[in-house]
Amino acid sequence: MTDRTIALEVADRIATITLDRPERLNAFTPGMAGELVEAFDRTDADDDVRVVIVTGRGRAFCAGADLGGGSGTFDPARGPRTTETIDGSPRDLGGVASLRIAASRKPVIAAINGPSVGVGATMTLPMDVRIAAESARFGFVFARRGLVPEAASSWFLPRVVGISQAMEWVATGRVFPASEALSGRLVSRVVPDAALIDTAREIAAEIAANTSAVAVAAARHMLWSMLGSPSPWDAHRLDSKVIATLGGSPEAAEGVASFLEKRPPVFPGSARDAIPGIVPEWPAPRWR
Repeated sequence: MTDRTIALEVADRIATITLDRPERLNAFTPGMAGELVEAFDRTDADDDVRVVIVTGRGRAFCAGADLGGGSGTFDPARGPRTTETIDGSPRDLGGVASLRIAASRKPVIAAINGPSVGVGATMTLPMDVRIAAESARFGFVFARRGLVPEAASSWFLPRVVGISQAMEWVATGRVFPASEALSGRLVSRVVPDAALIDTAREIAAEIAANTSAVAVAAARHMLWSMLGSPSPWDAHRLDSKVIATLGGSPEAAEGVASFLEKRPPVFPGSARDAIPGIVPEWPAPRWR
């Protein structure tokens, strides 16, 4: 890609999306929101991509929204940052990006290097695996800027870390180290800075080499969608439907055959076969 704020590279069935404004610590802009949507549109459409890694160029993941507009940066009276509205209000661009990430048909790994603050933290919440470098720092700093968390994080953050931990971080607005992010379950592991990308790629490569794209895409949407379900019966209903569908498919046949024959699997399907063919789109596209 030749976009100004992100770079997209594909190699070995892994797409790497790099936030690419290192001179501004990869601060988030309206253009970056649009480019992230476009990048995930491209990775979903590319059957050669099995996993997406998101990281930052330079010494930061994303230092938050670009505040170059001064004290009126978020004031819609000075000109909305988007012409799209929801219930009469301009759409939050962090939410535009995070909801597109949430809808990905491929698993998403955040490789968080350096500061991850504001939208730099909230945009990672719909990503499936978050790995932090030892130098990473996190902050849900919105209350210190007279704002509330965005990017649909009032839905995502309590489900990822629990309501008590979410409220502590949001109410204080303090910046905290990677070790606290690990103990608070915001990230699944912390690794030396030099090992960050290699660790993310090892996980991605294991997914690409050993699993069915159809099964992973379906499972991703099933797990996320059931976070909002009131009853395990909803999960049982969907599990039963998907298992019956995949059980008679070439995916399951190849999975079992490769195991019995002690060889690597060669699954024939793509993630596009799973959604919405087997499981519904998630989040449901209903904001309009």
